[in-house]
Amino acid sequence: MNPRLCVAESPQLASAHVTTVRVNPADTVSIETGAVVVGVHGSPEGLRAAPGADGLDQALGGRLIESLTSLGFTGKSEEIAKIPTFGALPAPLVVAVGLGPEPDGEHDLETLRRAAGAAIRSLAGTAAAAVALPAASAAQTEAVALGALLGAYGYARYRTGGDNKAPVGEITVLSRAEGAEQAVQHAATVAESVTLVRDLVNTPPSDLWPARFAEIAQEKAGAAGLSVEVLDEARLKAEGYGGIVGVGQGSVNPPRLVRLSYSHPDAARTVAFVGKGITFDSGGLSLKPTASMDWMKSDMGGAGAVLGSLLAIAKLGLPVNAVGYLCLAENMPSGTAQRPSDVLHTYSGKTVEVLDTDAEGRLVLMDGLARAAEDEPDLIVDVATLTGAQIVALGWRVAGVMANDDELREEVVRIAGRQGESAWGMPLPDDLRKGLDSAVADIANVQPERWGGMLVAGIFLREFVPEGVRWAHIDMAGPAFNKGEPYGYTPKGGTGVITRTLIGIAERYAGNGTSSQAV
Repeated sequence: MNPRLCVAESPQLASAHVTTVRVNPADTVSIETGAVVVGVHGSPEGLRAAPGADGLDQALGGRLIESLTSLGFTGKSEEIAKIPTFGALPAPLVVAVGLGPEPDGEHDLETLRRAAGAAIRSLAGTAAAAVALPAASAAQTEAVALGALLGAYGYARYRTGGDNKAPVGEITVLSRAEGAEQAVQHAATVAESVTLVRDLVNTPPSDLWPARFAEIAQEKAGAAGLSVEVLDEARLKAEGYGGIVGVGQGSVNPPRLVRLSYSHPDAARTVAFVGKGITFDSGGLSLKPTASMDWMKSDMGGAGAVLGSLLAIAKLGLPVNAVGYLCLAENMPSGTAQRPSDVLHTYSGKTVEVLDTDAEGRLVLMDGLARAAEDEPDLIVDVATLTGAQIVALGWRVAGVMANDDELREEVVRIAGRQGESAWGMPLPDDLRKGLDSAVADIANVQPERWGGMLVAGIFLREFVPEGVRWAHIDMAGPAFNKGEPYGYTPKGGTGVITRTLIGIAERYAGNGTSSQAV
C-alpha cells in the first residue's frame, strides 16, 4: 500500500487553510511527522495502550504508561496528555488521547472519531501529525480520518493577527486495513462538505445574504456537476411561493429558492432534501430579544446541510437521484415586513395566517416541501434550525426527528446515530393539530399555547406534504451551532451537523453497502 493523498479544503469564502490527509502503513516508531497520536484506555486496574501504539512503548523505554500515570492521566474519553520523545522517535511529541474503558469487541466508531478530533484540535500550530488510533478495518480507518479532519477545522477569515494558531496542515492515518485508501478518500469527501457548511454558518450575515448564498451554491454545485436553478424574488412571486416571499419581503436583501439536482444512470430511487435558509433571523416584527439574536446567522444551517450533502453525493457518485431545495430569505423588521395577522397564499394552494413572524422557518419550508413533492421522490427530508422548543426538549446536542411514518422516523434516527450525529425520534400527536386552526385561513403558523412547540411545528409542516409521500423532518436548532467550548471534533460555532446524516440517507437509498457509512 502506498501512502495516498486526499484533500479536504475550506472554501474560498472562509480562509486559505487546507488540511490534507494520507493513509500510510508505517508504524509509530518510523513515521516522520510533528506528533504521533495514540489511544489509551482507562480502567480501575490502570491504563492500557490501545491497538495502534505497537512498538511505541518499547521505543520509549517502557515508560509510556508510567509517564501518563504520573501525569494523572485517567484514560477517560477525549482526555489529552502530551509527552516529549527526547529523540527516541522521529516524531518529537506523543499525544495520548483517552478512549474510555477497553471494549469487549470492536472499538466504537464515534469514540474513535471524537478521540481523533480532540487530539488534532490539541495540536493546532503543528504542521503535521500521524494518528495511530485503532484502525484494523476500513470502517475504523474512515472514522479516525473523518474525526481528525473535522477536528482540524479552523475559521480565521476575519482574524487580522494575534496568537491564532493554524490548524494541523497534514494528517497521516496509520492503517494497514484492506480498503483503507478508499475509506480515507470517503472521509475526505464528507469532511469537505461539512467544512463548507461550517464556514457558511460562521459567515456573518453582512457577507451572506440570500442572493450571495445562491451564488455560492451555483458556483459549488456547478463545479460538482449538479444542475442548478435559482428563482429570484420576481419568479417566486409570480409562481406563488407566498411563504418565501412573505418572510423575505421585510429585507432589502430579497429571497431566493435554489434547486439542486443530481442524477445517476443506475439510480432506482430519488431522495429530496429541503433546507431552511434564513441567512439572518431578527424575528421580523415579532422581534427577538437581543440575547436570542446574536447567533441567528446560524439559521441557514439547514440549507447549508442540504448543499453540502448534494455536493458529497455528486462527488461520491452514488447511484441515487437527489434533489435539494435551499429556501433562502432574511427575516427583518421594516415598513414592508409581513405583519402578524397577514394571510399568505402558499405554493401548495393553502392559505396560512401568520400569527408570529418569528415562526418563519416553517413558512419557507412549506413552499419548499410542496415544490419538492412535484419531483415524485421516494422520500423527502427537511432539515431546519426550526424551534427553540427543540433545545428545551432535547438540549444543544440532540436533534429531533419527526415523520409521517414511524418506521421512517426510526430509520432516520438510526442513520444519524451511525454517522455520530445524535438524534431522537419524536411524535406528531394529532390532538395538537387543533391548536393551529385559524379563524380566517386554512391554518395558522403557531398555536396559542407554548407547549409542545417542536411537535406543533412538525405538525404544521406535515400539512404541506401530499398524501402518500414519505416525509421526515429534522429540527436541529441546538446542534447546528455550538455556543460552548469545543469538544471531540466539534468546534465552537457552526458544526455542520446533519450533513453527514443526509449523505447517509442518500447512501441508504442508493443501496450502497460498501461504505462504512451505509446502513
